[in-house]
Amino acid sequence: MKLLLDTCVLYPTVMREMLLGVADAGAFEPFWSAEIEGEWAHTAEKHERGARAFAEGEIALLNARWPNARVRYGDGLKARLWLPDANDIHVLAAAISGSADAIITLNKKDFPPQILAEEGLSLLDPDAYLRGLWAAQPELVSGVASRVLAKAQELSGQDWDMRGLLKKARLPRLAKALS
Repeated sequence: MKLLLDTCVLYPTVMREMLLGVADAGAFEPFWSAEIEGEWAHTAEKHERGARAFAEGEIALLNARWPNARVRYGDGLKARLWLPDANDIHVLAAAISGSADAIITLNKKDFPPQILAEEGLSLLDPDAYLRGLWAAQPELVSGVASRVLAKAQELSGQDWDMRGLLKKARLPRLAKALS
């Protein structure tokens, strides 16, 4: 399965680490675009001064880890597309260009199902996707979640519990399943 990752699932860190952790284990093939990377770096800087450089470092590491994940598309493709929020057309263009099966995003309202269906795409909510993957492959998802929790505890110096960390990361159904 090929999934285009929208900016809102690449930033913040815990959601990105969960999704890319299961991708690394073979659950799906991830895709994004340079424009999505740019939005990620910009959003990080908006939330924390100086965070752009850190985000750009993370982006470089991801592109080294998945050298074929960054898709390119032309202006002609973008010009033929329409979405309720024109600022999301680049996401749809990247999904089409990468031959993705679905777009994984929190922005459901910005991607009408009928428009996606015309392009052979569907929309996935990250929490529902990860919860469903846990139901099918609990060891895979639990293992990734344990590694993400350990990393979050190490980096933050806080004693996170699984449920609290995943709920904060906007993954409440997965948090409940893993608790």
